[in-house]
Amino acid sequence: MKPLGTGDHLRLGPYRLLGVLGEGGMGKVYFGQDSFGRKAAVKVLRPELAYEEGLAQRFVREAQMAQSVTGTGVARVLGAHTDGGRPWIATEFLTGPTLDDAIHSHGPLDEPTLHALASSLARTLADIHAAGLIHRDLKPANIVLTAGGPRVIDFGIARPEHGLTLTTTGQIPVTPGFGAPEQVLGQRVGPAADVFSLGAVLIYAITGIQAFTGAHVAAVQYEVVHGEPRIDRVPPHLAPLIGPCLAKDPAHRPTPGQLAAVFAPARGGERVWRHGPLAADIEERERRIHHLTTVVAASGSGGMSRRRLLTTLAVGGAALAAGAGATAWWLGGRDDSGPYALPPAADTPIADPVGATTGNPKPLWGPVQLLGETEGGLVPVRDVVLGIGAAEGGLAAHNVVDGKRRWHAPGPVASAGIVTLSDALVAAVDEKGDVVTFVASSGEARWSVPASAKYVLAADESAVYVITKNDRLRSISRSDGSILWTVRPRVLLNADTRPRSVAGGGRLVIATAKGRVLTVDTADGQEVWNIDDQSPMGQTGLSPVLHKDMVLINGATLTARALADGGERWAKTMTIDGKVQPSGPPLVHDDLVYCARGAYVLAFDVTDGTEVWRSPRGTFLESPVAVQGDAVSAISSEAGHQEGWAMHAMSRSDDKHVWSRPLPNDAGSYWVYGDGNRLFVRAGAEMVALPVFE
Repeated sequence: MKPLGTGDHLRLGPYRLLGVLGEGGMGKVYFGQDSFGRKAAVKVLRPELAYEEGLAQRFVREAQMAQSVTGTGVARVLGAHTDGGRPWIATEFLTGPTLDDAIHSHGPLDEPTLHALASSLARTLADIHAAGLIHRDLKPANIVLTAGGPRVIDFGIARPEHGLTLTTTGQIPVTPGFGAPEQVLGQRVGPAADVFSLGAVLIYAITGIQAFTGAHVAAVQYEVVHGEPRIDRVPPHLAPLIGPCLAKDPAHRPTPGQLAAVFAPARGGERVWRHGPLAADIEERERRIHHLTTVVAASGSGGMSRRRLLTTLAVGGAALAAGAGATAWWLGGRDDSGPYALPPAADTPIADPVGATTGNPKPLWGPVQLLGETEGGLVPVRDVVLGIGAAEGGLAAHNVVDGKRRWHAPGPVASAGIVTLSDALVAAVDEKGDVVTFVASSGEARWSVPASAKYVLAADESAVYVITKNDRLRSISRSDGSILWTVRPRVLLNADTRPRSVAGGGRLVIATAKGRVLTVDTADGQEVWNIDDQSPMGQTGLSPVLHKDMVLINGATLTARALADGGERWAKTMTIDGKVQPSGPPLVHDDLVYCARGAYVLAFDVTDGTEVWRSPRGTFLESPVAVQGDAVSAISSEAGHQEGWAMHAMSRSDDKHVWSRPLPNDAGSYWVYGDGNRLFVRAGAEMVALPVFE
């Protein structure tokens, strides 16, 4: 990423522009972020071309084509402005390398990854064709590999299926070597042209060499029309699957549906994007973008000058290119000083998984008493487990590796709760109602602010949110401790216990004890939307969870809502004998949302709510859920055939029960967390750390 230049706009539509992702003859692509924190790639036509009718029409068409495809395999269009001025299109920002970059950095794909790639791209082409379109430019540079799988970008020359070629004499229609023969010859193009491109992409992906080569562009295009693809380096058992895609006659090529079926990966094969060097590359890019947006967001309240912002982005762009070493220096803020400077977050120690054996697993450590008998909560944060309500009172931290006490702070009040700030600091409330913060890894006391706080609710990149002793909602700046706003919400917050809350994307979502959900704008605290009866009579504890531009909320239904306005994306309800089975706290993992409901733990596609996994039958009621390795873990109210409590682990890959561990029957409170290939299981005041299996 490059910094903005002096001639660049700072904003296009709702998007604040933070850097330049790329540019070409027609325009630039910027990295932008809207007021909800949503990141976007904003493509804008060059000013000198904006009034050329043909180019402007093509730009409009690109927005229309991309918007008509609703499948998850393409980058979603978030907004567009095509009337006058400088036309722009904002699409979902995808964090990950292009297939081209991945092959250059990590070499050809292995066979399981190729199967996952081919199946995903084939399904995406089916979605594109179902919308009546042809992409016409599928190539490695237009495929982004994300943690959720491959995504297709750039509908710049996409056309309706009945549309003729865009080319005129002397123009190159698509990237040489990936366009179909009929495209090269300027003939009518149908969906089979995209299948040809997919075949060329797959050969490149598995061998690292293009299917058609030549000394110059004309030679490459001649080979596409008259020559044979270089398929000799493709594994023999894959060649019969890929070869037909490259048939000269479009009628002899398979359909995307047929390809999706023959390349369907083995069960669990979609996880290839979350393991290995490619996954580490994606994760590193996500971390850098997160820190970049954090730095820029913090600049809004701190009055960062344009010059300093450009300098910061310039260093950030260099760091993105240079790698982790440069990034660590820039993002750590080592030149900043004072209590409000954010220290670096510790690394998470990763435990080795074990084999999937039956029986009671041997603990990694514990049981260890981390809490008092009656109240308090536990949160794993990187290299420590934080316990608010330690046996002697206050806040304590224990090593995640061995369970030994790391540090203790006597002041925080257990009932007020704790929240973490970028996994680096932990914020709590002391007996005076002050918000106090500590370095999570070391316990070093940092800043404190008189806030008359009763509960600390949540934190985002710019503020900490609390409920005051007189039931007001208050926002406290993370950059200087100032009170940004205090409001009295319409929905009363005078709960006997701390409401579960989450903040992000310009919204603070609060689940009240009365079964209501209140959402306010984090800029001013004003109510944006609410749900009055998500948990009728307040019988189910609500636990909202953010995922991208959505919030997942349990209760009488498990529902996904648009974070911006509360619009329902999907909802799932279960009834048995006419009685609603409430959902336990949701957990989003690998783009699936897990929750316990009655006799089962269920997993749904977070995008559309489709059920994709169901556990063996048990008595899970509204248990929390943890997912680590291949293990889905939840707490049951019976152990074997005896009434009691037990921790259960089930396999994600084969839907089988793997092991159970009895828990004390009189503990009073139970919880399970997953992090760093460990399961942290709480039973009353005690915690035990258990291994996970592959």
